[in-house]
Amino acid sequence: MNQTILVTGGAGFIGSALIRYLINETTHTIINVDKLTYAGNLESLKSVEKNKRYHFIKADICEQNKIAELLAQYQPNYIMHLAAESHVDRSIDGPSEFIQTNVIGTYYMLEAAKNYYIQLPKSKRNAFKFHHISTDEVYGDLGETGLFTETTPYDPSSPYSASKAASDHLVRAWHRTYNLPVVITNCSNNYGPFHFPEKLIPLIILNALEGKNLPVYGNGEQVRDWLFVEDHARALYKVVTDGKVGSTYNIGGFNEKQNIEVINIICDHLNTLIKDKPNNLTDFKTLITYVNDRPGHDVRYAIDATKINEELGWSPRESFESGILKTIKWYLNNLDWCRHVQDGSYQRERLGNNDNLI
Repeated sequence: MNQTILVTGGAGFIGSALIRYLINETTHTIINVDKLTYAGNLESLKSVEKNKRYHFIKADICEQNKIAELLAQYQPNYIMHLAAESHVDRSIDGPSEFIQTNVIGTYYMLEAAKNYYIQLPKSKRNAFKFHHISTDEVYGDLGETGLFTETTPYDPSSPYSASKAASDHLVRAWHRTYNLPVVITNCSNNYGPFHFPEKLIPLIILNALEGKNLPVYGNGEQVRDWLFVEDHARALYKVVTDGKVGSTYNIGGFNEKQNIEVINIICDHLNTLIKDKPNNLTDFKTLITYVNDRPGHDVRYAIDATKINEELGWSPRESFESGILKTIKWYLNNLDWCRHVQDGSYQRERLGNNDNLI
């Protein structure tokens, strides 16, 4: 059945991957609502922008009346809420934007969705879902063993993860108090094409290509579970269509890697792929530079994705080995995109530095 899906934050990294998947792999109509902050980039959607089933509206999720108008106009069957400030280092330097967008913005989205849901005819009300997309960082530092499950207590460490934890709690409260049909997903670290260059993997790739230092926080032994963004997009669609109302699903890539391990893998691939290295380098690994660790830096995250696998039949298709090579080759072939997304406000400088703290 053809549905209408309203996606917030659809010009961001995960949001644009989701929309490309929905346009290319389904017959649904997609409404992309995005404020177009520094990390929102419509160039990531050029391949689908002329599709008749795709509609873009520039709007802020904190404009509750505007969101209400869009819901009334397009009558979506599903809302997929991805709009969020998402970079930990930025949240350390300026937490207020994270509170405004991630907490207050989610509140406005929930209120708009609730008011829209109440007036729907019963046939549409029974099929409607509000899907809130969140992060595994709400669970905090995992320690050396174990995995995050859907019942792991929340223990956020940064302003970013605290703001996402707050938004998760609001979504569950609107479900229990107002019977709004919701689903929540908490994902591990995403990577892949169209990733904004402040995040680890694109930062390392682009710095290496320019012969710049490759910064490693602390000892580089922080462990993350890496999820290829196109696998994540498939999972999100599976959850919004087939997920049980009121449920949470963890989405992970089953790819635990230390940050320093990831950087070394990228360097190994670049050493093979790039014959004419900058500054007469013989090995990109010589650019690795250890810097002061991020304040409150969690040591390890790891997702148990058993529930989504057993209930919904989803599992990742990409291993880290296959996904990282695809990602590196994409950046090498799309350097113009990288230059365009850096509008002057961000030049891959260090954010969230200890020097800014008391």
